Amino acid sequence: MNRPVDILEQYWGYTSFRPMQESIISDALSGKDVLAILPTGGGKSICFQVPGMMKEGIALVVTPLIALMKDQVKNLQDRGIKALAIYAGMTRHEVDLALNNAAYGDFKFLYLSPERLSTRSFQSYLPEMNVSFIVVDEAHCISQWGYDFRPDYLAIGELRKTVDAPVIALTATATPEVAEDIMDRLGFKEKNLLRSGFERPNLSYIVRKTEDKKGQLLSLCRGVEGTGIIYVRSRNLTQEIAAFLRSEGIEADYYHAGLGSQTRSKKQDDWKEGRTRIMVSTNAFGMGIDKPDVRFVAHYDLPDSPEAYFQEAGRGGRDGKRSYALLLWNGIDLRRLDQLESVSFPSLEYIEDIYQKVHIYFGIPYDAGEGRELKFNLLEFCKHYSLQQSQVYYAIRYLDRIGQWTLTEDMEIKTRIGFTVDRRALYDVDFPDSRMLDILDVLMRSYEGIFSYAVSIDEEYVSGRCGLTVSGLRNLLYQMSLLHVIRYIPADNSDVIILRHERLAPGNIRLEEKTYALLRENYHSRAAAMKAYVQEEDECRQKFLLRYFGQEESAPCGHCDICRAQKKRPAEAERIKEFIQGKGGVYTLEDLRDAFSAPGASEIPGWPEILRTLVDDGDVPPPSR
Repeated sequence: MNRPVDILEQYWGYTSFRPMQESIISDALSGKDVLAILPTGGGKSICFQVPGMMKEGIALVVTPLIALMKDQVKNLQDRGIKALAIYAGMTRHEVDLALNNAAYGDFKFLYLSPERLSTRSFQSYLPEMNVSFIVVDEAHCISQWGYDFRPDYLAIGELRKTVDAPVIALTATATPEVAEDIMDRLGFKEKNLLRSGFERPNLSYIVRKTEDKKGQLLSLCRGVEGTGIIYVRSRNLTQEIAAFLRSEGIEADYYHAGLGSQTRSKKQDDWKEGRTRIMVSTNAFGMGIDKPDVRFVAHYDLPDSPEAYFQEAGRGGRDGKRSYALLLWNGIDLRRLDQLESVSFPSLEYIEDIYQKVHIYFGIPYDAGEGRELKFNLLEFCKHYSLQQSQVYYAIRYLDRIGQWTLTEDMEIKTRIGFTVDRRALYDVDFPDSRMLDILDVLMRSYEGIFSYAVSIDEEYVSGRCGLTVSGLRNLLYQMSLLHVIRYIPADNSDVIILRHERLAPGNIRLEEKTYALLRENYHSRAAAMKAYVQEEDECRQKFLLRYFGQEESAPCGHCDICRAQKKRPAEAERIKEFIQGKGGVYTLEDLRDAFSAPGASEIPGWPEILRTLVDDGDVPPPSR
């Protein structure tokens, strides 16, 4: 079996590749570095998984998305392909076991988050790995010109100096400037950019300026059958919109990163399996979810960049059937976007103050703290110092971007155990359950330093060695903590700050003024492009987006709101006149909205403007209210 299509059919059940996939795979197998820019839903994972299966060794897949990492590893394992992952939150034992398997086992894929590349444990095993490919997912993150730059990605360039393997870099969103920067930073031996056309013939982009956003959502949900996603900016709004839709008889649920992991998994599964029709979510939802039959994606708030919008809207219609991307906006959204720029870039003096406050909050003195993992609750921190949450969040994000620390949001934190007595004192404790002695024995044999500080433990490993269930182990650990033998910190999900350096004194922190100015300038230009997109009145929506991403030559899509208004305006005026005549000339604006606002065969983009012209010309009577 020596053809890529044979591997594709054996493991994925497909007999042919999508556009561009075969060219990307061919270049990778020939030893070329390749940057592939494919739209959301374009099948990026196949582009490295097929060549990874065909070449001897293990492919290193660098991705910042832990949920996507776990999902892809599970999908590969379900297909009989040996894959594993390393990410923040794993115990030392789990990481060591995974690296050992990657180096000495017959695994084909090792997924890891970018901050892992510089760790001593990974570097110690790296010489023993036969690396077939270095795969860089979400490759725009390595570019400071990109909309989601992450400094940990810069370690990939250093990795290339010691690993002689081709690079397969993939992203869904990169302007020509970002694409050039990606190839430079990844040290491409020769420039090799393969870009698929971004056209989505089945996806209709619709932009609506409206003060009645909930009414527009209601018309969309009633007028378009099938599954949908509604993106909103805040967690509170997810619940509010979902409750509104349910009150109108529409099956909807909400999702955001503040929910527990089990709750999120259940909500996501219910949506994927069709038990929930519409998910109202922050942008935490949807990344890597391969659900082909999403009939619409709606944005209740104006996204802050065309990159984010294009990626999120592209989650609709992956099955090739007609789908809709609805974007709602009004003047408030434009003003909010301007305000968000100020909030997203607090002053450098403020950022340095937050740096010091975080260290003080956790009791970390100067010249100490490197490598510590801090369980960080933004709300409690802000209450403690009487600070505004949004500004603190963006200050912490900026310090993450310049490498002072790593912020991992919603990280799965393992159970931690530390002994509160010394070894000799354990013999004087009267344990009420003999199984506690088994637990103590496993803990002492398996985890160094457990008498000095609380260490992360692998609950499944410990419970298996003791012949217990995980829930049984947790119950006994809790009882042992009541005996004041151990300090028991149960598993949790939380934001975590991992300190990259020892604490610096005021005035000694390199805040990268040039980087700050560059990031702010890039944010401003992307926000300006987003404003121009929604206010555009003549150019096809798809053409606008394609031109932004460097595809200068493209034909009008023919089915966005602007194309349809240009093609059908006279005919649609007649339809409105006939509708009003059918109601005897007595009608309301709500009647027209219900009849012509929902995307689909009956929709008339821009009907309020057409109505205004008809009324002004005396062709129809004005609405009753």
